[in-house]
Order: sequence, then C-alpha cells, then structure tokens
Amino acid sequence: MTQYLLSVYQPDGPAPEPDVLAKIGDDLDTLNQEMVSAGAWVFSGGLCAPTTATVLRAQGGDVLVTDGPYTEGKEHLGGFTIVEAPDLDAALVWGRKLTRATTLPIEVRPFAHHGGAGD
Repeated sequence: MTQYLLSVYQPDGPAPEPDVLAKIGDDLDTLNQEMVSAGAWVFSGGLCAPTTATVLRAQGGDVLVTDGPYTEGKEHLGGFTIVEAPDLDAALVWGRKLTRATTLPIEVRPFAHHGGAGD
C-alpha cells in the first residue's frame, strides 16, 4: 500500500456563508468516516489562514525567519488528507470524493519511497 497526500486548495478571501460551510463540514465528516471504515484514512487536518504562516529559509550558515505565506497567490493549501491506497486509481477515487465534499480542487500525490529500515 502507498500513502497519498490529498491536498485541498482554497481561494484566498472570505469563508463561505455559515450554512454552506456547515454542509461542507458535514460532508467531510461523512467522507472521513467512510475512509476510516474502508481502512484508507491515515490523517487529515485543516490549516489556519496563510497569514499565520512562518517561513524558514537557510541562507549560508543562518536561518532567516519571515512572517506570511511561502508564496503569494490567489489560492492556498487549506487542508489535507493522507490515505493509504493500493494504487493511484484507488487514491483518485478518494480524491474525487474529497473534491465533491469540499467543492474545492484536490491535488493527489504519492509519497516518495526511500530505502530504509521500514521498506
């Protein structure tokens, strides 16, 4: 089984109306429960606004600290889910369900495998 990162990208700006947000929350709860029941769910979480980010950059022997998002853009990473799936097609099934629940774009990417004690 491979782990896949399902990244949720949301537009910058105000949050949806409370009733819309409540439906999205309910749909996400239902989907997360489905993933848990299927044995696919590993972890998920929503992120605070990009303005709360702190960026660290190595520069020479120093580390620079900057407030704000890593990049400026019209959308940002708003949350993510990690699933285990036998292949990309199976991970895309979860990604499709997540995009329907959130109404937002979802990027599906496998985690890289690096040789080690656990492989």
